[in-house]
Amino acid sequence: MQNGTDGVKARLKDMFEYFHAFCVKHNLRYYAVGGTLLGAIRHQGFIPWDDDVDVAMPRSDYEKLQALTKRTEQKKYVFEFPEKKDFVYAYGKLYDTATTLVENRRYRPKRGIFIDIFPLDGLGDTEEQAIGQFKKIDRLVNLYEATVCAVRKGRALYKNLAVILMRLVPSFIIGPKKLLNKIERTSKEYAFDTSTYVANCVGNWHEKEITLRSTLGTPTLYPFEDIQVYGPEDYDAYLSGVYGDWRTLPSKEKQVSHHDYLYMDLNTPYQN
Repeated sequence: MQNGTDGVKARLKDMFEYFHAFCVKHNLRYYAVGGTLLGAIRHQGFIPWDDDVDVAMPRSDYEKLQALTKRTEQKKYVFEFPEKKDFVYAYGKLYDTATTLVENRRYRPKRGIFIDIFPLDGLGDTEEQAIGQFKKIDRLVNLYEATVCAVRKGRALYKNLAVILMRLVPSFIIGPKKLLNKIERTSKEYAFDTSTYVANCVGNWHEKEITLRSTLGTPTLYPFEDIQVYGPEDYDAYLSGVYGDWRTLPSKEKQVSHHDYLYMDLNTPYQN
């Protein structure tokens, strides 16, 4: 793996600035989420030991972004979504075409460093309804991940066994694309803008992703390095729901990045 964390952060910050400007220009709502929001609020930028950017968009805005990017010619940055043939994620990404990155997945298409773009979906109006709907989607997402992720050292044995077993199932029975279509159909059963509870149903935090739509509220500007980005209106409620005591730094041994990259080069375009 080539290049240091500072170089990655500089590139990602430029990408984030481009993404923010694109959303403002086209009147698209988005929120910094997960560790990106935690970094913005607690560190006014990246978490010192991490280097990624996660954003989430209400489903209607996410779909508008998909439509817009089909008509937008941009050489430096490229948006990709699950509909692309060799794409192996259940959410969108923005890639830097001047870089090269290969992630440790079952399928390993060569791309560049990226921003993750998650859809936000409605879950209904009661907590019980929201949990039930989320679990229904989460089961599909877990099944999908088992079809596309790689066996990884340090992961629970039962999870690695699930990955191995899924490789024995023919794709025409349970394939990634079929599962992606079912995830999308199920996720759209409740509209974001008319639901009391909402979530990023394809994120890393499972049921902790469930939040009140009022917590996200109106996208609100926060400082991030030397730019400003949008995040949830009630950042404390959001961060407390995901992390608990988010103000306290984790112990030193937990201050590590969780990326699983096979190769990264900030100086070579992946399209070469």
